[in-house]
Amino acid sequence: MDKGIGIHIEGLSKRYGAGDTAVDALKEVNMSVAPGEVVGLVGPSGAGKSTLLKCLGAVIEPTQGRMTLGGEVIYDNGWKISDLRVLRRDRIGFIFQAPYLIPFLDATDNVALLPMLAGRPNGEARARAMELLQALDVAHRARAETSELSGGEQQRVSIARALANRPPVILADEPTAPLDSQRALSVVRILNQMARQYQTAIIVVTHDEKIIPTFKRIYHIRDGRTFEEEGEGRALE
Repeated sequence: MDKGIGIHIEGLSKRYGAGDTAVDALKEVNMSVAPGEVVGLVGPSGAGKSTLLKCLGAVIEPTQGRMTLGGEVIYDNGWKISDLRVLRRDRIGFIFQAPYLIPFLDATDNVALLPMLAGRPNGEARARAMELLQALDVAHRARAETSELSGGEQQRVSIARALANRPPVILADEPTAPLDSQRALSVVRILNQMARQYQTAIIVVTHDEKIIPTFKRIYHIRDGRTFEEEGEGRALE
């Protein structure tokens, strides 16, 4: 595998239906995100953002095209991976608008669960969880249950969970939508720090005008097609 590739897609298309009622939600989309890079994916409602994210996350199957993840071809006019559940669990991290933490587990167990499901020994999984919680400045809340965590702490735990299995790519879907400017920029700062530290490619789907100026590269999607542009890359320090 080429470790210099985070995620790369070529000619990715998705058609719903057939004949006169067919709808082309994606039309030969091209995208590339390197390890350690955070890019924005923006566009109006109905432009194809959700469809693209679901294809990238192996939730739905594209109609055609090619996807490479961490240097391995995972889709080439058909899935090249036999177990998509394992692919999603081990090699794709997901961050949502809401944290979706398991309420009866503490912060450490919420993060350690994915490595344990992947077959890691309990001690190794918990050590990985603590490493990430420390990196995200929430190690002091390691034994706290979800209900005891603030909204910001829950979000940091959800970011740690996304990184737990060392995925080559993380898909973040509107992670700052409900936040004020200060907290939104804090989340983007964390994502950039984690991308660099763990050499993860991160795609942030957003409508949030507060954070768009922070991206160095942006993919706009309109009518199922992507258009790349250089972003402002406004400093987050």
